[in-house]
Amino acid sequence: MKSGWRLSAVVSASAFCLLTLPMLAPADNEHENRDTKPDGKGSLFNPGKGDNAGRDARTSKTGGGTNGISYHNGPVMLGTVSVYYIWYGDWSGNSATTILTDFASNIGGSPYFNINTTYYNGSNTHVSNSVSYGGFTTDNYSHGTALSDADVQSIVTSAITSGKLPGNPNGVYFVLTSKDVAENSGFCTKYCAWHSYGTITGTNIKYAFVGNADRCPSACEAQTTSPNGNAGADAMASVIAHELEEAVTDPNLNAWYDNRGAENADKCAWTFGTVSSASNGSFYNMILGARQYLIQRNWVNASGGYCALSF
Repeated sequence: MKSGWRLSAVVSASAFCLLTLPMLAPADNEHENRDTKPDGKGSLFNPGKGDNAGRDARTSKTGGGTNGISYHNGPVMLGTVSVYYIWYGDWSGNSATTILTDFASNIGGSPYFNINTTYYNGSNTHVSNSVSYGGFTTDNYSHGTALSDADVQSIVTSAITSGKLPGNPNGVYFVLTSKDVAENSGFCTKYCAWHSYGTITGTNIKYAFVGNADRCPSACEAQTTSPNGNAGADAMASVIAHELEEAVTDPNLNAWYDNRGAENADKCAWTFGTVSSASNGSFYNMILGARQYLIQRNWVNASGGYCALSF
């Protein structure tokens, strides 16, 4: 199963900044029996553009006294999570390889990723604000230019079994496809990315598909001019953040989601909070390392729940 993005493309201009400790979610089967489980690539329902998505999510509470998202007894990813990239297809001469590597190398420890520490497992052990970039490998069209969901898992499996990447149960493996590559289950028409998990060499491996947003800019890019001069790569950075957040807090699709099956990042998709103007006229809302990025907000599991850029 996977979880994916909804489609829209409007920059919002507001943010929330409430800070408080999370409330403990029920540790029984109350929500498990009542809530819709994540459907694999997210719902086709588009909650609206800009801040409408965040506003609608706030009214989608799951039971009295919760934060709009509920714990369903599954595991979360604890400690340092490693991010691995599989550059699939032809990325020659594309600055995405630098932009997205910088993003993965700097998201850990940020006020933004700290939002995920408001999530925890059944022992009340919280997610850590710790992400490391574990490395990359390349794949020269081993499954052609039209991928199935099974192909994506096979690409990850090959990278691990060949020894190009380690088989890390605390890692998330991103298959990043070049502009000429399609994903036939709905890339550009139903989603911009998704995350999943599977048993590879006896290990529970978390992985994600993220397509080059330049393939369908009207669906998967928030802006055509971007802070790092590469609209496709900058859009992919926000999508990677989305899938990483969901993989960490709902790795097996049985931990944190709301009554409609929306995971934390789904609830804030395509909302960006307070933005600033870059020198080229594009928008950004955070600086990670030496780069400016426009990254969607994430759902804070505290104070009734809200979309934010930091915690």
